[in-house]
Amino acid sequence: MNHRLLDIESTDQLPNAHLNQTGALFAVFDEHSQDSGNISYGVQVDRQRFFVKTAGDPSDPRPFLSHKERVALLRNAARLWRSCAHVALPRLHNDIESLHGPLLVYDWVDGELLYADRETRYKLQSAFQRFRRLPVLEILNALNQLFELHLALAQAGWIANDFYDGSLIYDFARQDIHVIDLDGYREGPFVNGMGRMFGSSRYMAPEEFERGASIDERTTVFTLGRTVANLLSDGTLARSAFRGSDAQFEVVSRACQTSREQRFASVADFYAAWLEAISGASSC
Repeated sequence: MNHRLLDIESTDQLPNAHLNQTGALFAVFDEHSQDSGNISYGVQVDRQRFFVKTAGDPSDPRPFLSHKERVALLRNAARLWRSCAHVALPRLHNDIESLHGPLLVYDWVDGELLYADRETRYKLQSAFQRFRRLPVLEILNALNQLFELHLALAQAGWIANDFYDGSLIYDFARQDIHVIDLDGYREGPFVNGMGRMFGSSRYMAPEEFERGASIDERTTVFTLGRTVANLLSDGTLARSAFRGSDAQFEVVSRACQTSREQRFASVADFYAAWLEAISGASSC
């Protein structure tokens, strides 16, 4: 397929104008659906659909991050994908420079965003709660995809930041998970220069609230442990609510230790222990 989403490196048009002339816009994600300041689009060209992410309007004063900072995060996201192309990451086809910064052209992936706001998160019909009610084996398969991705990212030097259920799209029919919006991941280790970092407190490690604290693979391990607690349990570390085995619960509990030294030292160590726990449960 040859067209102006795949075959050019730059455009002298604004993103919206370029996309309207290239294909049919079937979705827009702007300030009505999120507050980052980014504007993203669903674009169909012939029979192929794409997700195109931009840094939004430079003149919009509302976002917390400036347009320049949002552009930098998009460039970071492109660099991350190129360093770690994984099946759980939607394919990045192109990175087009426009008058308002880069247009990241990804595959469109079908499914439902698992995130729901505080008001709707606990409604039984929400994608989040429907995912939690899936058979344990199906959830474990999705978690393993997430862990394999983060192992590959860790091996490429990336540390998780601002990962939560809003980063997850799940196709319930195909039992297929994809991870999006990893713009804030950073090559590490690094020092927390913010204090309270970006992210959902339901997934964040203690050091992500402490200015001057070290952020490294142990931080990613905590986030992955909290991912299990939120998706295979009720968000707590109560054994009675956890749907996995005792061995799996022990792995999650260690990953979520407040003390960094008591966690697994690396994503590789965490994932190896997790697979051993699953293997032990399967052989019982």
